[in-house]
Amino acid sequence: MGRKPKPAEVRAVFFTARASGATLREAAAAAGVCRTTGHYWLAQSGGVRPRVVRARPPLRLSLDEREAISRGLAARKSFTMIAAELGRAVTTITREVARNSGPNGYRAVRADRLAVARTARPRAGKLADHPALRAVVEDKLTLCWSPRQISRHLEGSYPHDPTMRVSHETIYTSLFVQAKGVLRPELTGQLRTRRVRRRPQRRMSLASRRNRIPNMRGIGERPVEVLDRSVAGHWEGDLLVGRYGRSHLVTLVERHSRYLLLLPVPDATTVTVVSAVARAFLELPEAMRGSLTWDRGVEMTNHADLTEATGMKVCDAYSPWQRGSNENSNGLLRQYFQKKTDLSLTSPQRLQQIVDQLTNGHDRPSHGRLLTRSSGPRLLR
Repeated sequence: MGRKPKPAEVRAVFFTARASGATLREAAAAAGVCRTTGHYWLAQSGGVRPRVVRARPPLRLSLDEREAISRGLAARKSFTMIAAELGRAVTTITREVARNSGPNGYRAVRADRLAVARTARPRAGKLADHPALRAVVEDKLTLCWSPRQISRHLEGSYPHDPTMRVSHETIYTSLFVQAKGVLRPELTGQLRTRRVRRRPQRRMSLASRRNRIPNMRGIGERPVEVLDRSVAGHWEGDLLVGRYGRSHLVTLVERHSRYLLLLPVPDATTVTVVSAVARAFLELPEAMRGSLTWDRGVEMTNHADLTEATGMKVCDAYSPWQRGSNENSNGLLRQYFQKKTDLSLTSPQRLQQIVDQLTNGHDRPSHGRLLTRSSGPRLLR
């Protein structure tokens, strides 16, 4: 007979828990379903929260009414008797039974699922209706462009053609929800994370947000000109970690020009990282040594030594979005260096090739506009 489907309210609880950062097991427990059911829902939806299902009109047969029809048929009742008990027209019952395998094969759950499928009138979607747009999106995905970069590129390349516009969320949905069958599933391998479904953001606890670095300047103490990116010399930095946490790569991005520096380091100790960053900055003109905004990693514990050597103010960022240029660069680099990659095996020539490709092959968004850099980044080692 098939299992009775879970109500839409149960699924809503599950996806709400997932959106708040709960794990699969925690979200399934909150919804009162098993972990396997939750995994099936995620695989079916691509991790994208399903749209709210409209309430069933009163004129439509409900699942309870279909179960009453099934019981009536099993008890050899006539269509007239069943219709009278439900307060429905006889023709409604006869059509319902006839379109669902007849009196001997009628099953309530299966009939209800088929009725819902017949009622749905899903739109094909913009990418399905516009082959030219779909071709451009697939071409850029093949080049490892992110959906947001593709969306902004289309706005700039086709300013007077509204049919050549698509949001990044539509591209993600077309990739993750393969039931739509719009974009090829193998294109998910071109995304930075190689994920096959949408994952929720982790919510940081208050304890994890506390500053672990002593005497670190707050981001509010940066010079005023840092905010509008009008003056060069202010940097954002972070540390990429490779396989087993045994290989590392310092990434530094200048906020005004998006000038990129990559510094391979043998370990993540504060002495090693601070020394490498100091040597890199000392090779630059003094005008390019204004301030450094760093992620809250313990590798910058000896930030006072960096300030003493270079004269730069080191500030910590409370949230990743406060280091937007650096986070964007790290995301682009992760297309080439997955978290299981041994960064120590990457040659300087390969690193230079990657940063050149990122410079010449990507348009960088900045404050609502596209930033295309003509000068390539340099690799210091």
